Amino acid sequence: MATWGRALQIAFTYTGTIVGAGFATGQEILQFFTRYGAAATATILFAGLMFIWLGTRMMLLAGSLKAASYEDLNKHLFGPKIGEWFSLFTLAMLFGITTVMLAGGGSVFNEHFKLSYQAGLLLTLLFAYLVIARGLQAIVAVNTVVVPLMVLFCALIITSTVGSPNAGNWLALTSDRPALHIWAAPFLYVSYNLVTAQAVLVPLGASVQDRKAVIWGGVLGGAMVTAMLLAGHFALASQMPGITQFEIPMSRLIARLGGGVQLLFILVIFSEIFTTYIANVFGLTLQIRQRTGWPAKPVIVAILTGTYLIGQIGFSTLLSTLYPLFGMLGLIWFVRMMMSRSRSAR
Repeated sequence: MATWGRALQIAFTYTGTIVGAGFATGQEILQFFTRYGAAATATILFAGLMFIWLGTRMMLLAGSLKAASYEDLNKHLFGPKIGEWFSLFTLAMLFGITTVMLAGGGSVFNEHFKLSYQAGLLLTLLFAYLVIARGLQAIVAVNTVVVPLMVLFCALIITSTVGSPNAGNWLALTSDRPALHIWAAPFLYVSYNLVTAQAVLVPLGASVQDRKAVIWGGVLGGAMVTAMLLAGHFALASQMPGITQFEIPMSRLIARLGGGVQLLFILVIFSEIFTTYIANVFGLTLQIRQRTGWPAKPVIVAILTGTYLIGQIGFSTLLSTLYPLFGMLGLIWFVRMMMSRSRSAR
């Protein structure tokens, strides 16, 4: 029972780290999968297998290396010098994504709770500090609450779509896009998400001594991510092609379900932003402490302050500027991770 309890905690943390704001709004699913038609079902399942395999592999490898942070893993993958430089790039990438998440949190408070953008940023910072200062177990606890909320939201979306006139679109949509684009999408999606998730998954894998719990946690976590992607694709496909014109496609799906579901949707978006934000700040804190030896709380405050200052640029501007730059970095890491050799990982 202890093994299965730890496995579920790992699975929830894995899922909460991977599934972010882009998933909740529907944009990630639409851009990487649904717009490619019926083939999206196959590419989602393929992405799910990669999440299960490489996510579990990463945690097992971190455990065998006794990695203090993702820098130890990157040095193993690329060698000491290149690994150090790659970790610096990863640190910059994580900081950029963390800033985007904070800006997104401020936008949610501003648009849906009628608070100022600045008040939204400050509230998100306060909540984040209270969690991160308590360490990895607090992050695991938050995901244990948030992920079931995500699952409930996916169930509501499926329920509202079943029986609709175009519910079968997910298996019938056509696309004129090249096969290379269709099958490149799952690789890009998985690589980008896993290179950022290593900020939490590496210390998590290193902290859990129960190998069986890590394996089952990775399998269950990857399976939950896959199920959520399929649920989102199923719902979005029923509204194609018109759904592509909306900045937040999921809002189109929930508009007919009433105010209570809309409130749940807002909470899910903020929760997914928040879990990604605290995961990244935690990973950045470990990396900086490993390099400098500074105490944890001043480092956390410094990172939070930095994200607040850059967050003044705004959510959409940061998103459109930073994410394309991070895609290639993620793909390089992904290829090296697949080629890595480790008895424990195998």
